[in-house]
Amino acid sequence: MARKNPIFFGWFLVGVMVITMTLAYGTRSSFSSFFPYVLDTFHWDRGVTAIMLSLNLLVYGLSAPIAGMLIDRWKPRVVAVIGIFILAFSTAGCYFADQLWQYYLLFGIGVPLGTSFCGSPVFNAVLLNWFYKRRGLAVGLGQIGGGLSMVYIMLIDWVNTHWGWQYSFFVMGGLIIAVMLPLYLIFFYGHPRDKKMQAYGAEESPEALLKIKKAAGPDWTLRRAFKTYQLWLLIFTDFCFWGLGNYLVIAHQIKFAEDAGFTSLQASGIFALFGLISILGQISAFISDSFGREKTATIALVMSIIGLVSLMSVHDTSDMWLLYVYAIFSGFAAGLFSPTVIVSAADLFHGKNIGAISALVLTGVGLGGAIGPWLGGFVYDRTGSYHIAFYISLAAIAFSGVSFWLAAPRNGDKLRAKMLKRYG
Repeated sequence: MARKNPIFFGWFLVGVMVITMTLAYGTRSSFSSFFPYVLDTFHWDRGVTAIMLSLNLLVYGLSAPIAGMLIDRWKPRVVAVIGIFILAFSTAGCYFADQLWQYYLLFGIGVPLGTSFCGSPVFNAVLLNWFYKRRGLAVGLGQIGGGLSMVYIMLIDWVNTHWGWQYSFFVMGGLIIAVMLPLYLIFFYGHPRDKKMQAYGAEESPEALLKIKKAAGPDWTLRRAFKTYQLWLLIFTDFCFWGLGNYLVIAHQIKFAEDAGFTSLQASGIFALFGLISILGQISAFISDSFGREKTATIALVMSIIGLVSLMSVHDTSDMWLLYVYAIFSGFAAGLFSPTVIVSAADLFHGKNIGAISALVLTGVGLGGAIGPWLGGFVYDRTGSYHIAFYISLAAIAFSGVSFWLAAPRNGDKLRAKMLKRYG
């Protein structure tokens, strides 16, 4: 069916995803902002306090495939609305917490459950349904909200300073209900057929699409994907790059900067710059459509290493320029890498189960994230420094590159041929 509207509806979904990522993942990103306040208020060790973020990432990673399976088999809008309410009420509930176990329950379990049901695991799959062509661009643009979630922390930091840090939980929860809920009810359609439309690019060459679909063989199922080493390598890629390579650092970067003598405003400003620059990386993710997924990921990995080495070289306030180098290089790398991995999953595994399979890749983020933030705090508590932890992050980033090249999304056609031979 030809498109009658001048703007393809899928692009509106991309815009909604930007807002969703900003608000939903802003709750997770807010940890770096309220972490120092929690330490000052309750005097808990950094390691045990950081467990709330580790638990958050673990539960997110474990629940993401469940969210993916539900939208493949149920009504995506219902799943997303349930997630919005869980996320909003869990976030607001943190206002009342004054015990570690309460933060573990609300921020560590409730928040990530809600996020996985209304966030990236759901929206990535939906965008892959809506876009046959320009998937890298669509997913990359949608991921802009991940970068804006770090800029959003400037608002949270303002609330922390002027109203009191615990009131920020009410602000975040209220915005989730007031903004996200109506957007989902109006715009969120899980598949083009729900609006009697076709995916972007499919109608331009239906014969070619039919030929590709036939050549691809039967759909990938979770069971079939589980039997491939490519899926496990993609999971390990996210485990290393995000869980150990980035979230270990992100959880502690504001406190690290404050320890070096920078003010809270300066430290949160660097975090915001990280988020802004990551937007440029996410927008640039379209280059993977023509330049290649592996080459694009390699660019991101090299930049990430340069950024982290710069951060490790900061000793006092005279090294402010190194913080900018870190924010620019690591921010761009984080933005570029994430959509490249997501689209690579679609390159390797096609079919109606792509929601569950692409969400399963995010399990690596959760499993690695369960270790990273806690490990950073644990190392600091034992050594009085973050440097050993940061060296672990450097090694993890390098391993993620090796894993991604071995997964070889460039060989998606060969993998489909093997699947056709075995199951066709």
